[in-house]
Amino acid sequence: MSTDNRDRAERIVTRAREGEQAWGRLGVAERRAMLQRFVGLTRARAAEWVEIAARIKGLAADSPLLGEEWMSGPWATVHYAQHLSETLERMERGRGPTDGFDVRDVPGDRVAVEVLPHSTWDRLLLSGFSAEVWCEPGVTEDDVRRHAGLGSAEPEKTRGTCLVLGAGNIFSIAPLDALYVLHADNRSVALKLNPITDDLLGVLETIFAPYIEVGAVQVFTSDVELGGILAQHEGIDAVHMTGSEQTHDAIVWGPGEEGDANKSAGTPRLTKPISSELGGVSPVIVVPGEWSRRDLEFQAQHVATQRLHNSGANCVASQVVVVSEDWPQKREFLAALRRALADAPARPAWYPGMADRAEAARSTYAGRTQAVGGTPERTLLTGLDLTDATESAFSQEYFGPVLGVAEVAGTGADFLAEAIEHANQRLRGTLGANVIVRPEDEQAIGADRFEELLADLRYGTVAVNCWTAVGYLAPYATWGAFPGHPLDDVQSGRGVVHNALLLADAERTVVRGPFRPYPRSVLHREMSLTPNPPWFVDNKTAATTGRRLVDFAAAPAWRKLPGVFASALRG
Repeated sequence: MSTDNRDRAERIVTRAREGEQAWGRLGVAERRAMLQRFVGLTRARAAEWVEIAARIKGLAADSPLLGEEWMSGPWATVHYAQHLSETLERMERGRGPTDGFDVRDVPGDRVAVEVLPHSTWDRLLLSGFSAEVWCEPGVTEDDVRRHAGLGSAEPEKTRGTCLVLGAGNIFSIAPLDALYVLHADNRSVALKLNPITDDLLGVLETIFAPYIEVGAVQVFTSDVELGGILAQHEGIDAVHMTGSEQTHDAIVWGPGEEGDANKSAGTPRLTKPISSELGGVSPVIVVPGEWSRRDLEFQAQHVATQRLHNSGANCVASQVVVVSEDWPQKREFLAALRRALADAPARPAWYPGMADRAEAARSTYAGRTQAVGGTPERTLLTGLDLTDATESAFSQEYFGPVLGVAEVAGTGADFLAEAIEHANQRLRGTLGANVIVRPEDEQAIGADRFEELLADLRYGTVAVNCWTAVGYLAPYATWGAFPGHPLDDVQSGRGVVHNALLLADAERTVVRGPFRPYPRSVLHREMSLTPNPPWFVDNKTAATTGRRLVDFAAAPAWRKLPGVFASALRG
């Protein structure tokens, strides 16, 4: 252990302790004002943020793929901060965080808070999309409303200090995690950046300036040793991390053989609270039906996006497509999926180890591998067997552009029930699951039965006809694993983030989107005006749309909408 790191850790802990006291002296109104400053500073540095992200990920300055960085970086951050600010404003006025939000009964003795759409802007910009936060069984509407607010309900009662270990793949994760720890957990934050994002230090220090000034936040880069010292330091009261299950276990149990021995003995090396979001193997379940050619092509592009966004370096990237072996259009859909994977814009395998993981998958599944083209790493694995618990594609998160296909017998509700059972039992992790179903086929299953089947999916975010990443971008939604994982089998993690309503006892988020984009949605009498979504990898105007969304989210105004729509409709 180096003397420099020991000394630096002591300075960070001292500042965090002082920052906790300063944070506790700030009321809701002062904290909301800081959030508004944060929004303005993020807007001012957004272009620089995206330029740095492009360099890190090897994207050309004129690439439409920069839309991913605008939307999953500055826009996600500003959008969340504005919604959290609205919650604090309600509390400042003596209202409850959930005032104005409807709550309804859902299967399994649960209630759900309807969180999207909530505003006029939601209904215009996200037409056809909706989201609900389902609470744990037995929680009543009265419980929801009484317990909302979490640490912000009594800001003077701080809960110590927290080391936040930032992610290296999506660049809004670290700031969003820090904001949640501040306002939901009511702790000061020592935010350690992932080495991949070290070049963003200046931007993040600028946008967190209001918090850094009072000591409530520190942002720093460091090596692994300093992070380990801080995690174990008695002056740090909690840890939050986003990363891999392996990194989590090394922190909690220790590295290598020491960690294995500690886990076997049930004696964790880390004895303080740790919350985490760790990814996993996410399914996309395709319910069979009679689809048009355009349906097949659009949904193939949808699934390709779920795998190829950010070159597949997403904790909730879909990894296993589950289709019906009895679907007459199965071959057509899979052919469309191969084309969509091949035709998506080329991009570098930028995340460390991505090319090696893709090669290992091809080696493991030699004879069941299709190189689809586009980039060397893009791979389709066929013939995966959901009855075989030893399939490595079900337990290893590839974190790259490798997509598997598995088949289950049946149609309608029978197929969906069987696919859900396999997803729950065979796939590692519980962060997110996707279901694609034609509205007519959902109606044939029946609204009540379909919702009961969704309730059976043990995932922290369940998405119907949209990608679970929409749940990540929905500020009032929760984001995290399905609850219940013990430390020695943590899978996708423990606890939630985002959750701008500051709800207690959340179990999952259920998001829905349109099966068909505009204008075909209108022709089929679906209530959606959403064109090709700007997060689709084949969207040609995503960068412009993303930039305009950041500007709109920072200061919403009617005059800005035509520009957003004009760009989105050309995508």
